Amino acid sequence: MPRTRTIARSVLVLTVAAAACVLASCNTVKGVGKDLQEASEATERAISG
Repeated sequence: MPRTRTIARSVLVLTVAAAACVLASCNTVKGVGKDLQEASEATERAISG
């Protein structure tokens, strides 16, 4: 029984760690998207006027 509990705990820890990584990467990708959009808008403004 203790081995089953250890495996279950390990799976839970890995799942939580993976979820944290996924959430962190989503925020990073969203930030990069905003930066690229702002840079393209600034370039467009500079070209047009």
